[in-house]
Amino acid sequence: MTQTNKIPVTILTGFLGSGKTTLLNRILSEEHGRKLAVIVNEIGQIGIDNRLVVNTNEEIVEMTNGCLCCSIREDLLVALKKLLQAKKEQKSEFEAIVIETTGLANPGPVIQTFFLDPVIEAAYQVNGVVTVVDGYHIEKHLDKGIEAQEQIAFADTIILNKTDLLSSEESKHIERLLQELNPTASIVSAVNCEVEISELLHINTFKVKEKLDIRTDSTNHIRSVKAFVLREERPLDFAKINEWMTAVVEVLGENLYRYKGILHVEGLEKRVVFQGVHTLFAATYDREWKAEEPRMSEVVFIGKDLNKEWFEEHFRMCIAQE
Repeated sequence: MTQTNKIPVTILTGFLGSGKTTLLNRILSEEHGRKLAVIVNEIGQIGIDNRLVVNTNEEIVEMTNGCLCCSIREDLLVALKKLLQAKKEQKSEFEAIVIETTGLANPGPVIQTFFLDPVIEAAYQVNGVVTVVDGYHIEKHLDKGIEAQEQIAFADTIILNKTDLLSSEESKHIERLLQELNPTASIVSAVNCEVEISELLHINTFKVKEKLDIRTDSTNHIRSVKAFVLREERPLDFAKINEWMTAVVEVLGENLYRYKGILHVEGLEKRVVFQGVHTLFAATYDREWKAEEPRMSEVVFIGKDLNKEWFEEHFRMCIAQE
């Protein structure tokens, strides 16, 4: 399969009680025009309305809107390969996949699944990570431990749910808090997870757009998860930046949740864009710099207990010698 016809995968996460199950049931019941395979940890736990079920077997429930709901009773890799085989044998016509993680799960290992197996990597493409947040209780969730912070850190889209329980000022406060933890995620306010399902299926996380969409550049000094942006107008030395990033992910990979950037490299008329999750990252040549746009390197790091000053110092060491 080429990059354009790989099966897109959306990873759905959210803390316990956030409304993730409500969103899943909407995906499985609404006429959104997409035939999806939805992989959940246990079908019985999401309380599917029997009126929505066309037929069922031990592993797969077919829904009235054409979606399939699959229970993970084995390794995720095995489940993905079974779905791929069913599609090849024309036993299933799904166009995309949604994977639900448990309420306490770090989405990182799920994302890495799509980079570690050649069959899976050739067939599937991570479309994006959607995190459902309980706006009314999120501050308590963040204070309880690292899990809720991690789920927000990995997100491409955050659904700020239960906004009907918040005042306008409270909603703005929660949005600022979420943007501090993840300055590149888009935030969608919702009540009962009433959002456009189709928009969640077209995130395209691993394609950096014209410029990084950074909504804030503040570092939260209270919570474990830190997010910050490095910027440099002077061109970088490609060998130095590659050597540095390789060393960073080897040493700090488990603490690096998401990182992405656009680089201005000496001697190149094209932008270099990259994205990474934990120890896995990829860089590619992008379009040529436009004549009128300022050439600037801009990199976002989101992770646990990261030292911004250390990153700034070593980033400057990658500047090309004048």
